[in-house]
Amino acid sequence: MLSRLRRYWRWSSQRRRIAPELWQRTLAQLPLLAALGPDEQARLHELASLLLREKAFVGAGGLQIDDAMRVYIAAQACLLILNLGLDYYDGWHEIILYPDTFVVHHEEYDEAGVVHETRRALEGESWERGPLVLSWNDVCPQALTQGEGANVIVHEFAHKLDMLNGAANGMPPLHADMSREAWTEVFTEAYETMCQQLDSGEATELDAYAAQHPAEFFAVMSEAFFAAPRRLYRTFPAVYRQLSLFYRQDPLAAGAQTASDRRPTAP
Repeated sequence: MLSRLRRYWRWSSQRRRIAPELWQRTLAQLPLLAALGPDEQARLHELASLLLREKAFVGAGGLQIDDAMRVYIAAQACLLILNLGLDYYDGWHEIILYPDTFVVHHEEYDEAGVVHETRRALEGESWERGPLVLSWNDVCPQALTQGEGANVIVHEFAHKLDMLNGAANGMPPLHADMSREAWTEVFTEAYETMCQQLDSGEATELDAYAAQHPAEFFAVMSEAFFAAPRRLYRTFPAVYRQLSLFYRQDPLAAGAQTASDRRPTAP
């Protein structure tokens, strides 16, 4: 439950919403928001405005962040929690933006217990109860043309949801009306199918990075759920249904309704 003070703070923040002109420009840049109806867009507007009040955006590597960049990220981040609420992003405070891919150093242990230092260039990274880090060059509007279903912002914010109940493992905290057993069975079968396809040299319909770890599988499937729902449903229909239950959204149904609304009326 939100404290009385926090409820008041959020209420007062709603009065300082993202400017309508900037919000409409942002929506026009994001095809994955096109299927949202007027009520959903209004709710997303409210959530994004609140997110901008609750999270600090920090530029790294000399990057200067402007309001358009903040709103562009916030709109996509809040798509995941459109029917969940901003509390799903509690427990962390910063979004760090680099101008381009950034290098991280990790220590990894092999089976013999020997420590190996690795350096990796990343497009995004999420820390448990820590910051969320993004490469602006990989999330900016021009980056959306690089492949259907790819969305680094959705990917990293999905990791944040996964981390709500501890280290990312591919199972976020499920709703009371969801079955943990069903989720485990569906995701395990799909994950193993993708791993087997890669082991046998087959091409995968969805991003092969999903086979790196169950946590990455959940994040990649979340990308596809919002950015390429037909492809996800065609490939892993049971995964689509589980994600629909978790996110409490059905992009395919929304997209079909939008297409229907745009059809000319028969004479």
